[in-house]
Amino acid sequence: MSVGEVKIGIVGLGRWAKVLTRAAAASGKLRIVAGHSRSEEKRQAYASEFGIDTVGSLDELLANPGIKGVILTVPNEQHLPVAEAVARAGKHVYTEKPIANTLENGLRIEALQDRYGIHVVVGHSARLLKGTRLIKAALESGELGRLSLIEANFSNERALELTPDTWRWYRDKAPGGPLSQLATHQFDALHYLGGEIEEVSSMAAKLSPVGAEVDDQSLTLMRFRSGAVAYVGSCWTSPGIYSIRVFGQKGLMHYELDFSTWDNPDKLHESSLLYIQRGKDGFGKRELLQIPAGNMFQDELEMFAEVCATGQPCELGARSGNVALAVVYAALRSVANNGAQVKLDDIFDEARAQVEQASAG
Repeated sequence: MSVGEVKIGIVGLGRWAKVLTRAAAASGKLRIVAGHSRSEEKRQAYASEFGIDTVGSLDELLANPGIKGVILTVPNEQHLPVAEAVARAGKHVYTEKPIANTLENGLRIEALQDRYGIHVVVGHSARLLKGTRLIKAALESGELGRLSLIEANFSNERALELTPDTWRWYRDKAPGGPLSQLATHQFDALHYLGGEIEEVSSMAAKLSPVGAEVDDQSLTLMRFRSGAVAYVGSCWTSPGIYSIRVFGQKGLMHYELDFSTWDNPDKLHESSLLYIQRGKDGFGKRELLQIPAGNMFQDELEMFAEVCATGQPCELGARSGNVALAVVYAALRSVANNGAQVKLDDIFDEARAQVEQASAG
């Protein structure tokens, strides 16, 4: 094992665990040394594919003193109990997005940090896309001027494929459809680009012919504390796209990528587009920018490895994970109230009150 390589465990050995394990294998900063699933079939398949030992119980994995952190790719409703077990064992937690199945449980996961002296990392990897990082750099350098507006979209054809035996069919399991499953990526990316979010309003529609419970279209407006505004659209009945366009008072940047390569991020730059347009006469002088190769999944796991090695937090923390989830809940409330504006602070205050009430009871 190379110097500085951090030993990591992984819980939940399905499709996404395999995506992250491949990303980890490409890094010299961490090594997954043990995996756990309640399914013997999944344990055997994972061990056979990756040559990594698997164990039949979470306690056995957590008893390994060499493991400094644990990756969770379990269903959303299991995030809190598994994260608490990992934190209680004194190990850092990486959990896939969303941070939890409810904002209340997301706040409980965030509280594990102070209770057990560990850090939580949330897999909102979309903010690590190279195009998004270049936009952030242009905002911070002043090249775009003061931020005014952001337009973003994350869509695919998922609702056209839904059947009653899939969990995304049901409103309680996939609230808002693409709102909670796709737009949440953009909510975090826009929080990163635009800063703190003050209020949200949203509308939704159901257009897929298959008859699923969930809405399959969403449009969400956000106002940042800076005064800038944003729009996030998410459609579940169209070809896939992921795009962000950022407008500043001196210029704008547009970024879009080929969603079909999402699971192979090292190839994303090959079919992505990023351009900058400067000044009022700049449309005909738009400059195509080169997007460097990258791997957002490797990047987030290396951030987690750094957290495990140093005990210092990173930008993909529990708080930012809870902001993205709070935007989802604010949007859902707005949809239920005919597009009314919803303050994000109100969503957080109500969730904290629920947590405190449950603890007191």
